Amino acid sequence: MTWQIIFPVALAAILFIALIVLINIATFRDNGDVARWAAVSTIMIVVPIMIGLMILLALLIGIVYLLVRLLNITPTYTGMAQDYVHLAAVYIKRALDAAVKQVIDLQGVFASIEAFFKKLKI
Repeated sequence: MTWQIIFPVALAAILFIALIVLINIATFRDNGDVARWAAVSTIMIVVPIMIGLMILLALLIGIVYLLVRLLNITPTYTGMAQDYVHLAAVYIKRALDAAVKQVIDLQGVFASIEAFFKKLKI
C-alpha cells in the first residue's frame, strides 16, 4: 500500500512544491519578469479550458445537426401522434365524466332535498 498509493502521492506533492519554489525563485529575483510569468500562467489556465470548450462546441454542433435532420423527418409522424393523443384525451375525458356523473347527480339530489327542508323550517 505504501509503494502503490502513498509514495506516488508524496512524490507528486514534493515535485509540485519544488516547481512552486522554482517558479518563485525565477520570477521574484532582481531580473525576474513577473508580467511574462503571469502571461504564461494565464495561458496554462486558459488552454485546457479552451480545449474543453471546443469539444463541447463540437458536441453541440453535432446535436444541432442531428436535431435538424430529425425534425425534417418527424413532423408528419409527430402530427399523427399528436392527433392520437388528442383523441385519447377526448375518450378519457368522456369516460371520466360518465364515471363521475352519477355521483354529481346524486349530490345534486341531496342538495335539492336539503334546500327543500330548509325552506320548510322557515
